[in-house]
Amino acid sequence: MSNLIENLKKIVGPAGFREGDDVDARYFKDWMAARNIAPSLLLRPENTEQVAQILAACNQVGQPIAPQGGMTGLVSAAAPMAGEIALSFDRMKRVLEIDPLTATMTVEAGVELQTIQELADANGLLFPLDLGARGSCTIGGNLSTNAGGNRVIRYGMTRDLVLAIEAVLADGTVIDGIHKLRKNNTGYDLKQLFIGSEGTLGVITKAVLKLSAKPNSQSVAFCGMESFDKVTELLVHCQARLGANLSAFEVIWNNTYKLIDEKVPHVKVPLADSFPFYVLVESMGANAERDSELFLSALEKASEEQIVADVVVADTDNKISNLWAVRDGAAEVMGVGYMHAYDVSLDISDMGYFGDEVEKRLRRKWPEAVLGLFGHIGDGNVHIIINVGPDTKKLHLEIDEVIYTLIQELHGSISAEHGIGTMKKQFLPYSKSDEEIALMKALKQTLDPKGILNPGRIF
Repeated sequence: MSNLIENLKKIVGPAGFREGDDVDARYFKDWMAARNIAPSLLLRPENTEQVAQILAACNQVGQPIAPQGGMTGLVSAAAPMAGEIALSFDRMKRVLEIDPLTATMTVEAGVELQTIQELADANGLLFPLDLGARGSCTIGGNLSTNAGGNRVIRYGMTRDLVLAIEAVLADGTVIDGIHKLRKNNTGYDLKQLFIGSEGTLGVITKAVLKLSAKPNSQSVAFCGMESFDKVTELLVHCQARLGANLSAFEVIWNNTYKLIDEKVPHVKVPLADSFPFYVLVESMGANAERDSELFLSALEKASEEQIVADVVVADTDNKISNLWAVRDGAAEVMGVGYMHAYDVSLDISDMGYFGDEVEKRLRRKWPEAVLGLFGHIGDGNVHIIINVGPDTKKLHLEIDEVIYTLIQELHGSISAEHGIGTMKKQFLPYSKSDEEIALMKALKQTLDPKGILNPGRIF
């Protein structure tokens, strides 16, 4: 082991490693605080060649590695386990190219999402992936978890926003798939093996990101709804009236809306708290005047047909920010203790029932629970936040069982966008068949036969 450690230090040089008390907590304590194990060694390579050498050396002796990005994940996949070496990409932050002609950006894995967004914007383009952790999360982490976010309804998940990647296999082999071709139908799409695999099949080192035209208009409204049937009716209405301009359709249940009003002091809610549901609708397009007229016309028609009970339309950038702050406030609820967060998906037609039934089942066990539901309903994603009392952290497996059993009954997914990590792996069979899991394990065995890449994650 000592020979390996010295070899790894030589590969990255003095600036490329930390050990002992020099390893800052941010490299081993993730947002879920599920683990708090300092790695014996933290490696910070500065290029793909060093990553390849590191993996080759570790693979030779069976040393497990925990690749990590911004450590903002919510399923505890990147925090190292006992005996693992941490592999951070915070020295691989180079933006290698922005190409306006092909509308692409080529970046290293350690570049923060917000940096990519701002560079695209400065070049008159848009990278549409957007998460609350945008300032900390890295594109490598976004890719490894196939992150979702607020605008999946229009632009898709992270895997839909990538043309090509470079990745390093467990044995140090570099898979250089970097290109800027939008049409490349040459056999297996190998990048998809690594996107969403949570660092278990290979380590992503570079990516060619697909950019979009920067919208010239943004219209946002906040609607009060009388029932979930009206919510789905409004979704269909907006899809028909706004077409490709519909960029977000966010729904907040009344329980969450009240929590935001009471527990997030910097947010001012725009409507009374008497509606069962609230919807934030966003439209983005290329013609500000025409798009605004189209948006207002769609809302007027929805009001006339009594789909929407009440509505506030933002007519300035500041008001748009204020309405989005209400939606973002769902993740900022404070003052009620630790809030365990869930991320599930199911058919939109089942969501109304799911919201009622999951609260009923949770309150059967924890009558005084504080809970809220919200999500990106346009793409089938519901989030749940819950506190059942002082033992919420300890009871999370019991809470999981209640929620995931219902998801299994409805043939949904236990993870819409956060991944599996270590926190959901025992519930993977609730959403995947035995045959699917067997194939996943076969892929893992083929690409990482010694099991050094993020062992114990996913399954």
